[in-house]
Amino acid sequence: MEKDKTLDIFYDVVIIGGGPAGLTAAIYLARACYRVLVVEKEKFGGQITITSEVVNYPGIEHTNGSELTETMRRQAQNFGAEFKLAEVISINANADVKEVKTSSGTFKCFGILIATGARPRMLGFEGEARFRGHGVAYCATCDGEFFTGKDVFVVGGGFAAAEEGVFLTKYAKHVYILVRKPDFSCAKAVADHAKNHEKITVLTNTEVVRAEGDSLLRSITYKNNITGEETVYKAADGDTFGIFVFAGYEPATELVKDIVELDKSGYIVTDRNQKTSTDGVYAAGDVCIKALRQVVTAVGDGALAATELEKYASRLQKETGISPIRPVQSDKSTHGTVPSENSSKTDAANGNSGLFSPDMLAQLEAVFEKMSGNVVLRLCLDERPVSSELKEYMESLAALTDKISISYEDEVKSVTDAAPFVKIISPDGSDSGLAFHGVPGGHEFTSFILGIYNVSGPGQAVPEDVLLKIKSINKKTAIKIMVSLTCSVCPDLVVAAQRIAALNPLISADIYDINHFEELKDKYQIMSVPCMVINDGAPVFGKKDIQQIIELI
Repeated sequence: MEKDKTLDIFYDVVIIGGGPAGLTAAIYLARACYRVLVVEKEKFGGQITITSEVVNYPGIEHTNGSELTETMRRQAQNFGAEFKLAEVISINANADVKEVKTSSGTFKCFGILIATGARPRMLGFEGEARFRGHGVAYCATCDGEFFTGKDVFVVGGGFAAAEEGVFLTKYAKHVYILVRKPDFSCAKAVADHAKNHEKITVLTNTEVVRAEGDSLLRSITYKNNITGEETVYKAADGDTFGIFVFAGYEPATELVKDIVELDKSGYIVTDRNQKTSTDGVYAAGDVCIKALRQVVTAVGDGALAATELEKYASRLQKETGISPIRPVQSDKSTHGTVPSENSSKTDAANGNSGLFSPDMLAQLEAVFEKMSGNVVLRLCLDERPVSSELKEYMESLAALTDKISISYEDEVKSVTDAAPFVKIISPDGSDSGLAFHGVPGGHEFTSFILGIYNVSGPGQAVPEDVLLKIKSINKKTAIKIMVSLTCSVCPDLVVAAQRIAALNPLISADIYDINHFEELKDKYQIMSVPCMVINDGAPVFGKKDIQQIIELI
């Protein structure tokens, strides 16, 4: 009998959101032999990936957010869960067979788990929006280094404010934490760590009035909300300082606001089993109403929702007669690496350089398998040590596959020419317009590999209407994106810009590790990443998707 092709896009459960709640649910469902797809529009791991230290997760003495959630993702993958980086556009949950429309196609399923989490909330004080990226920031891991030797104000009184305030002492001359209430609202041990730190001053019953300056942040006015007394802090002449806002989160529920019941703050209302007001739709993690938003409560939600969705999917299979394709579970001892014809070559390269972990090698092999054409990585080097790093990194990468080769610019460029950099040359020999200045490691490793895949073909899927918009751009457009390799937010913008450039020869996307290009930092007065500049215009800060970049162009 011929295979029913509709089963290729049919799942028992589609999970929207790849944070701890969604990943935990994927582990439980796939292990129970249900076919599950996790759709994530930004980065698997969620908000916890920006946390540099996790010490309160039971059974693990010390880790960081990225490592913890990457372990969860591998577990789910080993049990057969499937993953897709795409944006969910709409949900149809009116029938037993539900539909989830994404930027990479439409998927059918019995059950849906909403695990979209929450995002940082802006406070709205005067000057906050104006100085975003020029002194006002929201991620200590991403932007803390920009404030080395400078004073920093942290605004907030919860766990994030206390923890990130301590983290910022690695860079800042001194940290002032402005707490609106009489005390921190987080656990005493976390609060005490901040209170007792020699480089931290905690000001309670205090809130921001305004931030002021010229092109950069120069002063902050804050007041005691009991006495009403206002205090003005001014940076030294010609200097600046930082304001980091950690004022809680707002739920990402726009997608389901007309599908499930929400409370007045926009959080999803669920019963004790994580079921929403709509049959077959469950919710887990920070998007739900809860007293404590931590990884441990998110994974609990995910596990509970998954066990209920198992029952729901089993019942629907019997009622509809539809049996989704069973997941293929791998040998867990391989930790997710899949042997291939390139394995010996891969192992040799890894043994020689030590640059690629087993998980990176598995990711690379999957990409190499899909590449339809060969690409050339053209290097332009200078005399700085970072050039040697780039050369070693690219040569080690090319040693893994016959689909990538290396060439060199004839002339050694100077720092002012933005060397060192690597250009991706298309299979037809033309310049793709994609280049990375510095070494594409850290959080930019995946975005660089995706850039290679998008140039070689077939590349990441783009909706037809978006593709038409990209190809209709008929003017030369130069996109510069300044990033930090420690920033978990930057790759989202990089991937979107590179996808546009790979599809339109008039558009280029140059990515810069800002730590190696001080002249760009000074030129655009960058104090936050990611920072995007289009055709040398005004800098734009923060994440942007393909649609938003097209609008800016």
